[in-house]
Amino acid sequence: MHTTLNCCGRLLSLSNPVVMGILNVTTDSFYDGGRYTSEEAILAQAEKMITEGAAILDVGGASSRPGAAEVSETEELKRVIGVIEVIRSNFPDVLLSVDTWRASVAEAAVASGASIVNDISAGRLDAGMYTTVARLGVPYVLMHMNGTPGTMQKHPHYEDVVTEVLDFFIAEIKKLRDLGVTDIVLDPGFGFGKTIEHNYTLLRNLHVFGTVTGLPVLAGLSRKSMIYKLLGISPEEALNGTSALHIVALQQGASILRAHDVRAAMEVIRLWEMLGEATSFRKF
Repeated sequence: MHTTLNCCGRLLSLSNPVVMGILNVTTDSFYDGGRYTSEEAILAQAEKMITEGAAILDVGGASSRPGAAEVSETEELKRVIGVIEVIRSNFPDVLLSVDTWRASVAEAAVASGASIVNDISAGRLDAGMYTTVARLGVPYVLMHMNGTPGTMQKHPHYEDVVTEVLDFFIAEIKKLRDLGVTDIVLDPGFGFGKTIEHNYTLLRNLHVFGTVTGLPVLAGLSRKSMIYKLLGISPEEALNGTSALHIVALQQGASILRAHDVRAAMEVIRLWEMLGEATSFRKF
């Protein structure tokens, strides 16, 4: 199992799970849209997540919720680059990830201080993404999405969702390896072109992806519709359900929990480690 990421010369160990804190600098994200649009609010939230234990802050400037309007390249750059620069200036030791499907945004973000690229589209929305990541030499989060944010939830269908997502990963990993990308993290894309049933099938079999590929797996479950729609609540009420599914993700071998609520996710990791799972897992 690949247990380190080379983040522009800094090694991030994944021998124990870590938390990636979500920092959306958008107006329309499904949970925190519009909360972090001023420099003061951004820095306060960044400091909060770092203090609570986040190993990575994931900065996104374009919402990927179902049906979200596409943000222009100019607007995304405007939102993201300044935020990365101000966080890097105030918190130079934190690792920053950029959540984008655009190669141009990824390149500008890395030049400004980001050291991980998190792409919801696996290079399918920008043909230049894979070559850009290879040239930049940064870790790449490879996510599965069926369709685009505008179409992904229109009757998603799979014969076998686990096998199809795994086959997708195997094919894309080869493309990335052929280009020289060494550090890859897999994200099955909970909620991205999947029904609630598909999501829980993927979670129940999350161990398959790491076991077959030897790569670390990221679980992006935080406050998603697979929790709040199933329970008949709102995203604001979905923290308890998020923590419950985070335990399952850790039991299934997840190395990174991508979360809005860093403290809660860190508490889940600490409790899980206390059970002894952090050193004894890999039985699948």
